[in-house]
This record gives sequence, C-alpha cells and structure tokens, in this order.
Amino acid sequence: MSATINKQGLLAGKTAIVTGASRGIGEAIAYRYAMEGARVVVSARTVEEGDHALPGSINSVVKRINDAGGEAHAVRCDLSVEEHRVNLINETRDVFGPVDILVNNAAVTYFVPVESFRKKHYDLMLEVQVYAPFHLSQLILPEMKERKSGWILNISSHAALHPNKAAGGRGGTVYGMCKAALERFTTGLASEVYNDGIGVNVISPGLVATPGVLHHKLVTDETPEERITPVEHMAEACLRLVHGDSQEITGKITYAADMLKDYNLQPAALLA
Repeated sequence: MSATINKQGLLAGKTAIVTGASRGIGEAIAYRYAMEGARVVVSARTVEEGDHALPGSINSVVKRINDAGGEAHAVRCDLSVEEHRVNLINETRDVFGPVDILVNNAAVTYFVPVESFRKKHYDLMLEVQVYAPFHLSQLILPEMKERKSGWILNISSHAALHPNKAAGGRGGTVYGMCKAALERFTTGLASEVYNDGIGVNVISPGLVATPGVLHHKLVTDETPEERITPVEHMAEACLRLVHGDSQEITGKITYAADMLKDYNLQPAALLA
C-alpha cells in the first residue's frame, strides 16, 4: 500500500519539529509524522541538494511532504549556534504555532580515539548532541506547561551502553558519552514535568543504514542483514512515543525493536 497523508491522523493539528531531518532517521520521522496529520518543521544545515557531500536536504523533504498533501516548512539551523536554536523555535511559532512535539535527532560525530580527540570537536559534539536538546527543551517547556500538553523525543544510540572492554573500539567514546548524557537528561526531565502533561522519551534505533552510517562505515557488505533496522521501523516507533497518555508513556529509554514488539506496531511505508 502506498504512503499517503491522513490529515485526520494521530497527530492531526499538532506542530512538530524534527532536527537533523535532511536525510536518514530524521527524514523518516518527518514523513511519518506528516502522514499522521502533523505540521512538520524540517530542520538541518543542508538546505538544497548538493550543499552537503551526502544526498538529502530539508527543501527536498519539505517538497515531498507538501506535494503529497501534507504541511511542512524548512528551517536551516546549525544547532551549535544559540541564535539558530532560538530562531528555529520562533520561526516554527510564526509559521505553524506553538510546538507540540520536539524530536532531537541531529548529531555531529567524530570517531577518533580519546588520545587524539581534539577539544574543538569534543566541544562541538557536546553542544549539538547534549546542550542543544537541553536548550530547545527550555525554549518550549513554558508553553507546553501552560497548555498541559507536549512531547519531547530524544534520539540516542546503543553507543550509550558500556562497551565490551576486550572488544577494542572505533573511537566512539565521546559519542557514547553524549548519548549517555542525553538519556540521563531525558529521564530527569520526564520526572520534572510528569505532572505537567508532557511526555519525554529517548529511543535508540539499532543499526539503520542511513547515509551517515554508511559514510562512517558502520554498516558494510559484511554486516549481517538481521542486524540492520529498517528506517520504517524507527519511524513507527518514534510515532508511538509522541501520542497517547503522557503519564503512561514517559521516561522511557527504549529501542525501536522493543517498541514494535511491546506495542504490536506494523511499520507503515513512508512517502517516496
């Protein structure tokens, strides 16, 4: 069955921001939310095709959603810049109204061993992957608390788990640090806003063959097919984590495969 926009879907009338949505998991989440009637702000640094070495752009994602009958708007945002973060929220309000759903998906990553890791790269990774989700949440929480409604979803990784000490590494220590911090932020914030009608969750996708993952050679021809998570599975899991009773679905540290199993989800085909 081909993917379509249902304007009366699960997210009808909701405004969602998805960061890092020019390609990969963020792009898939943007499509899935739009298919359920959300007005989606698609954010990343890559505005047009060709602006980045990897394929994908926020304008391309927005065009696909709008051409299908959905509502989407592109906002260029470098999450390492405070003014960009503030503008992302303000422009979203101007175009679609208050933010109902925030998905913190964007990441910048350097796979370098600790011994050789440069401070400017360390600072950038923590700014984009830890402080930006924190700051964006600060910017939208007052309105969510006033409305007694809202969802924040953070995208993590299995890298947050402690590695096998004998397995060697690929320089992912700082990446794992960032994701572990993001998970602790999620559960802490979920506790703080539990009585405010706001759900806060974090999910790891498993190994999805996104352009970025392929670029870093985290998936190769030798990777067993059963280890790879289809991006549609992640998108479906991320949809389930932003609707329903916020006191029943909050503070979760979960994984795409577990969400599909626990909630008996059938992944939908995405806009193409």
